[in-house]
Amino acid sequence: MLIAAFLAIVVGVSDGDTVTALTHDKEQVKVRLSGIDAPESRQPYGQRSKRHLSDLVYGKEVDLSCGKIDRYKRHICLIRIDGKDANLEQIKAGLAWHYKAYAKEQSAREREVYALEEVEARERREGLWKETDQVPPWEWRRKK
Repeated sequence: MLIAAFLAIVVGVSDGDTVTALTHDKEQVKVRLSGIDAPESRQPYGQRSKRHLSDLVYGKEVDLSCGKIDRYKRHICLIRIDGKDANLEQIKAGLAWHYKAYAKEQSAREREVYALEEVEARERREGLWKETDQVPPWEWRRKK
């Protein structure tokens, strides 16, 4: 379900799945990328994931399609840049997991593509999949 769709400039990247965007009305919006969970900053590959996302979107105009606002007041959005799904690009680069706990919030097509791209990144041993003992961020956060 889409609650908001708008164009904005990415003015900050917090980590591999969270950015700050500035709308054309000069409102700052905290955005959590939907469908993915990237390593936390202090986890292995956390900084690399942040850098990859920054290279994709920082300082650029993006198209945000947002399905909800979470308890931290972040818009949960699909980010497109030049027609490319930035959320999916994080998975393809092996720098984020498909966040299956929230997969029901994705379209059937997005669920299928995100899951497939994660499997393919694992098979290519891309990014964090070079390591065999990666701890998913949701498990890492629970332990902290």
